[in-house]
Amino acid sequence: MSKQLSFLRIIGYTAILFALCNLFFWLGQPGLTDQLGELSLYNSLFPGRSRLPYGENITESYNLTLNNIPAMFASHKISREKSADEFRVLVLGDSATWGWLQTAEETVVAQLNEHKLQTADGRQVVFYNLGYPVLSLTKDLLLLDEGLNHDPDMILWLVTLESMALEQQGVHPLVQENGRRSAALGLEPDSPAGEEPWWAETIVGQRRDLADLLRLQLIGPMWAATGIDQEFPDQYDLRQNDFENDAAWHGLLHSDLISRETVAFEVLTGGLERAKVPVIVVNEPIFIADGQNSDVRYNSLYPRWAYDQYRKMMANHLQELEIPYFDFWDAIPAAEFTDSPVHLTPAGARQFARLLAEALGDKIEIINNDPNRNSPNNS
Repeated sequence: MSKQLSFLRIIGYTAILFALCNLFFWLGQPGLTDQLGELSLYNSLFPGRSRLPYGENITESYNLTLNNIPAMFASHKISREKSADEFRVLVLGDSATWGWLQTAEETVVAQLNEHKLQTADGRQVVFYNLGYPVLSLTKDLLLLDEGLNHDPDMILWLVTLESMALEQQGVHPLVQENGRRSAALGLEPDSPAGEEPWWAETIVGQRRDLADLLRLQLIGPMWAATGIDQEFPDQYDLRQNDFENDAAWHGLLHSDLISRETVAFEVLTGGLERAKVPVIVVNEPIFIADGQNSDVRYNSLYPRWAYDQYRKMMANHLQELEIPYFDFWDAIPAAEFTDSPVHLTPAGARQFARLLAEALGDKIEIINNDPNRNSPNNS
């Protein structure tokens, strides 16, 4: 009987302890989960990653997708100490910037660093890849906001029309799972965090996110040993070259107008204002088809009328704001695109990096020599 009572007593104490742990964890919110995410073995025991963690098969890619933005940055080399002779540039963008179907060394950001640009006062220009898969300016703005904590000197923001589509803004998992951060930036996720029950911020409610924090550390040794951070398919379908005679874009037809009411220009403007350091916006290259109905559509993403209007709107909008803008939409040959209208081959990324490096050279010197270089409107 005494053994039975002792066993029941242990169970009771364990239940109470577990309940107290959940209570204290809940009382520590908001903020405790982010603080836990900042604890990392990367940039100490392991090197920092050159791109933000993203992946589904951790046993093959030694990578995983998670929603804790501080943990993503803590694993990235952006979290290492900035040297005195470094001119730090954050590069925002989508999966094309992240480097889909490219090794970490083949991405456009890695290739930019190979050019070893310097400022007029002799500082080394170092580019950091903060691109992240799925086209969404709102997702970019969340990453920009966190990136500003790491002392950047300049922002390079790679965009395309699809990343500005209103339907793309609130659906990204990072936006949905970081409701408080989104709300603080004036963003409106489709699934606001305020609708979640109170227990969602306990250990029980956060068990998947907490497990991901641990998994990210556990795969560090294999990633550090192999450098592998992406699982490559044996084969993939090439970007589409033939299309139906369809000129619609997100429900808009040729008679409609691409305007500040139909695309997320306010998100772009909000990011430019928040940056507090010089920003250069880049319209990234797209695949230009030559097959059936290519006179109607540039590619599977864009009817010609919509994309042409977008380019004019973007150029005019950024000119009004006095923001430097590079438009490389047709700069890369069609053969250098892989499985989507924005994903480049390694050779295409190398070409794009060379064009960017050439365009950035004078711009960085101008910013460096300008006494008002901390203004986001400096061009």
